[in-house]
Parts: sequence; C-alpha cells; structure tokens
Amino acid sequence: MDATRYVGIDVSAATLDIAVHEGSLTQERNDAKGIAAVVRELQASPPTLVVLEATGAYHREVTSALAAAGVPVAVVNPRQVRDFARSTGQLAKTDRLDAALLARFAAVVRPTPRPVPDEATQALVAILERRRQLVEMLTAEKNRLGVASKHVRPSVQQIIRALEKALATTDDEVDRWIRSSPVWREKQDLLRSMPGVGPQTARLLIAALPELGHLTRREIAALVGVAPLACDSGTKRGQRRCWGGRARIRAVLYMAAVAAARFHPVIRALYRRLRAKGKPAKLALTACMRRMITILNAMVKTQRPWRAPALVTP
Repeated sequence: MDATRYVGIDVSAATLDIAVHEGSLTQERNDAKGIAAVVRELQASPPTLVVLEATGAYHREVTSALAAAGVPVAVVNPRQVRDFARSTGQLAKTDRLDAALLARFAAVVRPTPRPVPDEATQALVAILERRRQLVEMLTAEKNRLGVASKHVRPSVQQIIRALEKALATTDDEVDRWIRSSPVWREKQDLLRSMPGVGPQTARLLIAALPELGHLTRREIAALVGVAPLACDSGTKRGQRRCWGGRARIRAVLYMAAVAAARFHPVIRALYRRLRAKGKPAKLALTACMRRMITILNAMVKTQRPWRAPALVTP
C-alpha cells in the first residue's frame, strides 16, 4: 500500500460513505456501531488525512471518535469542496461521488487538521447556538406583535413570554457552564477587560474561536474573515474585500466594534481617523473589528488584560 493514503467521508443523517483516493468505497451506518467500524478500519490501515465536510450535528460524533483514536482529521467548509468540484468539472452530486470528491480534495489541497473541541466545549457551542435561535425567534415574534390584529395578539404575546422564559433559562445554563471551568472563567474575565467586549461576545469567542491566542495576528484575522483580500490583475489594483471566515464570530465582533468605536480609546481613534479620511462607516468598522481581534489575540496569548500598555501600541 502507498505510504500516503487520503480518505474522504461524506456524512449524512443515516450513513457514512467512506472513499479512499484512487481506491475503495464503502458505506457504514451513521450510528455508534457504524462509527466504531470506521474507526477500526482506519486504525488498521492508518490514513495520511481524513477529510469531512461540516454538516451541523451529523459530523460531530464521527469526527470526535476519529480524533480520539489518533486519526488525522480535517473538517472543511462545504463551499470549498463545491468550488473544488466545479473546478474539476464535476457537477453531479451523490453521497458516493461526494465521498470520492472529498478524498481527492484531501490529496490535492491537504487541509491542515485542527484539534477537535472537547465534549464540554461542544456542549457550550450547542447551548450558545440555541440561544441565538431563541433570540431570532423572539425578535420575529416581537416584530409580528407590532402588526398583529387584536384576534391574534394574545397568541403572539403568549409565544413571546415562553421565548423570554426559555432565553432566561438558557442564559443561566451558559453561566453555569462558564463558572464550572476555572479556565473559562479566567478567559472570560480577560476578554471582558477590553472595552466593547460584553458577556455574549466573550462567551462566543471562548466556545467558537479556540484558536484565539494560538495564531499570529494575520492568521487570526484571516480565520475570522476580517482580513482584506487582494484583487489585483496586471496593472489593475482592485478594491480589497473581506469574505469567508467564521460568520458567527464576525456578527458579534461587529456589534462589539460599534460599542468600542465609542468607548475604547484605541478603537475610537482608529474609527475617527478612517472616517476623517472619507472611508465609509462599514469599512471603518471592519478595520476596527480586525484591530479588536488582533488585540484580543495578543491578550490571550500573553495572558495580560487590556490595561497593559504594551498591547495597545498600533
């Protein structure tokens, strides 16, 4: 057998399709027994890399099992894989084709495996995601209440009360999870020492950005999706744009930047300087987001709170 062996696993709610690059294609059930069989097979013939697409809840168990068994595994954005498929001329899409495509993607692109979050972190991510859903539903019901007729207003008000109760319960649960870990408590206090970073921003950074403090400032900005990307060709110099990255992090970071542009001395100065140069407000706020995430990255890396002067040097 070749020294290098790349494997792609297409994950669905019911099945796992496993393809070896230029090799075999098998299928297992996406349950405890099937996942155990996949782990045994890959341990018996260790791969160079296993690649899966992020599929919400469906890929988590098999990814955790592979990582726990010491199998190098990378979870990639489905958009990257579809773009790769189009570049090769593959337009058809089935589970078997997708598994073979993932194996080919692994062999050609070779994405870097990242540590799989532990069980506690995965639980915190799930709770925070549920909180986001509750906030969205509550906002939608409050908007409906404003235009509801008198015949349906009691029903809308009842749903609003139920959602507010569920949201309060979820917030209490998040607090319990944070308090249960001395590391999380310390990290939350560290992040919140920076003006503009509230409890929800700090919690999401803890749960959904574990790389914070372990990457360079350019790497963390690119990972979040606030690094301007070049669009040049020949003598043309196109406008730099930010795209990709982790949308949930950018959403909370945007709101934090809005607050920091008023209260954070460094971010406020940056925002006003860019606006004075005629830059649009959103562009200035994006620059503030990038500055904030690089400062937070330095704070976590050095374990020094915001008031440390060395961290505010431009």
